[in-house]
This record gives sequence, C-alpha cells and structure tokens, in this order.
Amino acid sequence: MGFRYTTESIASRLGLSGWVKNIRGGDVEVLAEGEEPALNDMLSRLEEQFSGYIVNKQVSWAPATGEFKEFGIEF
Repeated sequence: MGFRYTTESIASRLGLSGWVKNIRGGDVEVLAEGEEPALNDMLSRLEEQFSGYIVNKQVSWAPATGEFKEFGIEF
C-alpha cells in the first residue's frame, strides 16, 4: 500500500481529520487535526512503515481549525 493510502488508513483509525496529498518534486504533504497523542501516534507509525523512504521530514504544530470532518486523499 502506498504512502497516501496508508496515511489515510492510519489517520482514520486514530480519529484524525485532514488530508494527505502529493506535491511537486515527489514530496507528500499531510495536514492532520486531532488530539496530540493520536497525531504523534500517526507520525510514529508512518516513520516505522516508511523509514526507508522518508528522507526529509518537517513537522509544524498549530491550533486546529475544526474545518475538516474526516481524513481523505487530495489530488
């Protein structure tokens, strides 16, 4: 399973909302909202499953906007 679909699956199981999408240059962007422990859990699971593929990770935290109802894949 690919990164976007795995991210969507993990985020949905953890009750997170937001999206994941491919961006230029082969990078992937994730915007997720939820409780901090669930967000950290998602990051840990992705790092574990894709450790050989993640070469440059940037994480930033901001207050949730509440605009997302579920987690999905953006195209």
